[in-house]
Amino acid sequence: MVKINNASQEFVNIKEIKDNVVIKKDEGMFVVMLASSINFSLKSLEEQQAILQQFRNFLNSLEFSIQICVQSRRLNIKPYLDILRGMENNQDNNLMRTQLREYIEFIDTFTKEVDVMSKNFFVVIPYSPINVNLTKNFAKIFGKKKRDSTQNSKEYIFKEHKIQLEQRMSVVSEGLSRVGIRTVTLNKDSLVELFYHTYNPGDITGSAPTQQ
Repeated sequence: MVKINNASQEFVNIKEIKDNVVIKKDEGMFVVMLASSINFSLKSLEEQQAILQQFRNFLNSLEFSIQICVQSRRLNIKPYLDILRGMENNQDNNLMRTQLREYIEFIDTFTKEVDVMSKNFFVVIPYSPINVNLTKNFAKIFGKKKRDSTQNSKEYIFKEHKIQLEQRMSVVSEGLSRVGIRTVTLNKDSLVELFYHTYNPGDITGSAPTQQ
């Protein structure tokens, strides 16, 4: 169980995560897409120029803002070392066992002396809904009870806004695919882990604790 004090809650401008959409306290919304990378330096000059031109065309085609973020995290090598130690224990060949032990010692020493970092690239696609009081209009049109009409109208509004977000996601995904970059939308669990490590950069355990 994770306890969050009031100061932390005020600092994090997130109201909830619904259907893989992050809803902020000001009712703004955004989705986060994980993007693959390109080894630009290994491309030929012609390929580099083509990539830059495609990326320029992609940015110029956008009619809305996006954010491109890079998250660097210290790589947690412990699970990998545990696997190697298990292989060492099950190894019948003495020579292979010795080589595995030396390799484990080398990796362990190296990662203690040098920070081995992993990098992830994210595209944040925001959407700011127009502040229209559709709740009141729904109640007038359908004549339902106030509580039911409020709940139904909120759900309807969310779905409408999500459609707008999905259209933007499609534009971004198709545009980046022309550059050779693959994208995938983060689900709720991945978003929680992303935000947890964003606000807890010193934790390298690899996953966020479950809130209860």
